[in-house]
Amino acid sequence: MKLIIIFGPHAVGKMTVGQELSKITNLKLFHNHMTIDIVNDLFENLPEEKSRLINLFRKEIFEAFSNSEEYGMIFTYMWAFDRQEDWNYINYVEELFASKGAEVYFVELEADYELRIERNKTENRLLNKPTKRNLEKSEAIFRNLESKYRLNSYEGEIEKINYIKINNTDFSPEEAALIIKNKFL
Repeated sequence: MKLIIIFGPHAVGKMTVGQELSKITNLKLFHNHMTIDIVNDLFENLPEEKSRLINLFRKEIFEAFSNSEEYGMIFTYMWAFDRQEDWNYINYVEELFASKGAEVYFVELEADYELRIERNKTENRLLNKPTKRNLEKSEAIFRNLESKYRLNSYEGEIEKINYIKINNTDFSPEEAALIIKNKFL
C-alpha cells in the first residue's frame, strides 16, 4: 500500500493535483474537505465539536483504509508548521500506515500568493468544496490563516526520505501529478 500526503497552503492545488494523480495511478483521493464539509454547516458555531468530528471521521477512514487491500490513498492537508499539533497529526497518520507496511510519501506544494488568491475562486474548487462557495468568507479565512500560520516548510525542515517540494506556480495540475508519479511511483 502507498500513502501520498499532499500538503501546502490554501488554494495551492492540493486537491486538484491529487485528482490528476488519482487519474494516472490507482490511488484513491481523500481530500481534506471531504470531512470538513460534512460537519461544517451542522456545527458552524461549535468549532471544538466540528474539529472533534472531522478528526474522528478521518481516524476511522484511515484505520479502515490502512487495513484494506487497496493499492493506496492520496490525502491532502493544510499543515501549519508552527503548530506542534499538526506535526503530531502528520506523524500519527504516517505511523498508522507505516505500521501496516505502507510506503508513505510527502509532497509539499507551494505557489505565489496572488495566484493562490485567484485559484481560491476556480470552478473545480467551488464544485468540490462547498465551504468555499461564499467567496468573500473564503477569502477572509484564507487571508486570516495565511497571516496566522506558517503553511510552507523552511528549507531542510522536513527530514523525510520520501519527500518532494514542488513550486507549482507555473505547472499545470497534470504536470505536477506527473512529477509526483515519476518521483515516487
